[in-house]
Amino acid sequence: MVESALSHIQILERYDFDQILVSVKASNVLETIQAYRLLSKKVNYPLHLGITEAGPPGTGIVRTSVGMGVLLAEGIGDTLRVSLSGDPAEEVHVAWQILKSLELRQRGITLISCPTCGRRKGDVYTISAEVEKRLRDYQGPPITVAVMGCEVNGPLEAKHADIGIAFGVEQALLFVKGKIVAKITPDVYMHALFEQIDILRREKTTGSKVIDK
Repeated sequence: MVESALSHIQILERYDFDQILVSVKASNVLETIQAYRLLSKKVNYPLHLGITEAGPPGTGIVRTSVGMGVLLAEGIGDTLRVSLSGDPAEEVHVAWQILKSLELRQRGITLISCPTCGRRKGDVYTISAEVEKRLRDYQGPPITVAVMGCEVNGPLEAKHADIGIAFGVEQALLFVKGKIVAKITPDVYMHALFEQIDILRREKTTGSKVIDK
């Protein structure tokens, strides 16, 4: 695959055509990684990354993230394409998540949430899924939101988050940058969390402090 790419590059260079983007995508993840590593040592042209025919969302996202994540973490790659059997909009979303995970690009919401364990006191899955659903299309300045299952470890473990919620017995803690700002009851969990998220969104977008009336 690399030899074929180099052969085609030579043909283009023979005609002084050097404004090119080179790709050696394959459906095999390890083969793709090895090909791009080798090619990056042989040419100075920008490289277009991807895993072809990655599959449906789920397995396709995992295979793509592993393949492109390894290369991008090594500084290899200039553009990328996520190829899934599904909605093209999901491909764009996944591409952004890969870039955000490696801090190569930053925008929109980064959601962190803890797994289920014996200390969990609230419905982490439902609330984190609702946060992701409501804020999926937000493309403004980056905001990290945490949904944590217990108030014992939650605020400390997620102190790097801009805003978060940690569940307790019949209440939850609302915290900003690890500092507890309110104790809220189950009937207002969603309202209180999204109210604070909206305030933070406006502050980050305008650069001015929002006075909550």
